Amino acid sequence: MQGHEEIDYSKKLDLSLWKRLLHIAGPFHKHLWLVVLTMGICAVCDVIFPQLTGYAIDHFIAKRTTAGMGGFIGIYLGVLVVQVICIYAFLYLSGKIEVGVCYLIRKQGFQKLQELPFSYYDRMPVGFLLSRMTTDTQRLADTIGWSLLDLVWGVIFLLMCSLQMFILHWKLAAVIVLVVPPLALISVYFQKRILTAYRDVRKTNSKITGAFNEGIMGAKTTKTLVREEKNMEEFTELTTRMKKSSVRAATLSALFLPIVVSLGSLATAYALYEGGLEVMALPATLTLGTLQVFINYTIQFFQPVRDIARIFAELQSSQAAAERVLSLLATEPDIKDSPEVAERYGDNFHPKRENWPPLHGDITFEDVSFQYKDGEKVLSHFNLHVRAGESIALVGETGSGKSTIVNLLCRFYEPTAGRILIDGEDYKNRSLLWLQSNLGYVLQQPHMFSGTIRDNIRYGRPDADEEQVVRAAKLANAHDFISRLPMGYDTFVGEGGSLLSSGEKQLVSFARAILVNPALFILDEATSSVDTHSEALIQQAITGILEGRTSFMIAHRLSTVRQADRILVISDGEIIEQGTHDQLIVKKGYYYDLYTGQFQDEQGQAILNAAPAQPYEGS
Repeated sequence: MQGHEEIDYSKKLDLSLWKRLLHIAGPFHKHLWLVVLTMGICAVCDVIFPQLTGYAIDHFIAKRTTAGMGGFIGIYLGVLVVQVICIYAFLYLSGKIEVGVCYLIRKQGFQKLQELPFSYYDRMPVGFLLSRMTTDTQRLADTIGWSLLDLVWGVIFLLMCSLQMFILHWKLAAVIVLVVPPLALISVYFQKRILTAYRDVRKTNSKITGAFNEGIMGAKTTKTLVREEKNMEEFTELTTRMKKSSVRAATLSALFLPIVVSLGSLATAYALYEGGLEVMALPATLTLGTLQVFINYTIQFFQPVRDIARIFAELQSSQAAAERVLSLLATEPDIKDSPEVAERYGDNFHPKRENWPPLHGDITFEDVSFQYKDGEKVLSHFNLHVRAGESIALVGETGSGKSTIVNLLCRFYEPTAGRILIDGEDYKNRSLLWLQSNLGYVLQQPHMFSGTIRDNIRYGRPDADEEQVVRAAKLANAHDFISRLPMGYDTFVGEGGSLLSSGEKQLVSFARAILVNPALFILDEATSSVDTHSEALIQQAITGILEGRTSFMIAHRLSTVRQADRILVISDGEIIEQGTHDQLIVKKGYYYDLYTGQFQDEQGQAILNAAPAQPYEGS
């Protein structure tokens, strides 16, 4: 259960990163400013309330009078109503920002995943991507919608509170404010350690998500290979690592906040002591109401300091998530159209189909070389010309380069050297969407999407009517088995097509490919995992479907390629033999040995299957 190793991101708080996130939240900038305004008004109200309390002590309690009480109550209630309205507005707008930002990030993330080429998914594990678009995105939305806005309130309140304290008693205020620099130094000390711990938590969580995905998807393989104990060991190692990182992060946060509280309490005690002496002095240099106001400010002063400290710690943990999400959003496809091609033919989301030329299917590999990013060289100076409408079969050992040739043709990858021409034109001069819209691709293990059989058949053409769907199914020899189902085309396929057999899924995938009427057909081991009956149906379908279309068939079962116009025997990325089935049999080369050996194995297996079981005669 080894997954993709995540990048180690920056080691300090990156303000530019948060600026980029706020840019993503652009549609909600008006809401953000409204929240800032409401939080500012709330901060003003929080500063006014202690003043009103102090006024009440000095003018009503100390003087033992109720004169002017009505006006005072009116002002108090007015401030309270304003604060309640602002709190409601804050909660409403912050909730809206949280949901909206989460929606925007996931929408942009999903769009980015649609734009990225097949090669990206070939090297990125599912759990790695899922954690970005789920837990990481939600964490960022929470941070922007709540934490950052709480931070704004804290800063505004601290500034206003400091101003009021200096107006009331500048000496005591100076003592209180002097506590802030030590808190800043403590924050700097803890930030690196908290950030590192939370970053490790996020990295490990991604691996755990991937392990869960592999464990569920590969359950059958795990059982047959008796891997339960080993998988459990590997998973325990991951969870133990995450536990240790989480405990370390929690411990650091647990140390951080009490230190802040302790410093704030000491400062409050000092203010109470010095202020009390001035109240008791003869004559008094400070009124009891003013002391109460100052003490309230002192207590309230350290509440936003504690909140800022907490939010700062949250930002440390959220930055790891922000880095992960933004790295995905910033990923540039390594296979994409040039600006000139995109301008002429459009892109995946804004195609200019009116400019698309017809695809006839003449294919040329011109001195093509290819190697994967890890340095593995597959093709070297590979040349091949396929006439329009010609059916090509690719045979050879595993790892010989058959799939690579097809992947290059489909532009899932691009040559590292040389050119691939379609109808005499370098396919890089045409759009990716143009090429892949003309592809019909049938896999050995086709994927079935959630929904009905009808939904799956018209997955590539959602606008197809019932007649077109049925016609495609009939051409694929799928109509008969679909009609026998209780709900026919409305039958649900189950998760991943679990309610259908391998042969039925294959026939449905054929119908799906036929419906889009492709000029190029790719059959990747399309019959290797189905029973004899299904294979016969598929072979019948192939014969009719491929007529007049350029097609490439990757085949392990050589009986399925006998009717191909040309068979290419691939070895180490080179064509070592080519010709029709009959020509290659007469030649008695590599293909002959491969075919006859496979034929003998199949005949022997058929004899064994047909032979009646013999009773055991014991001694």
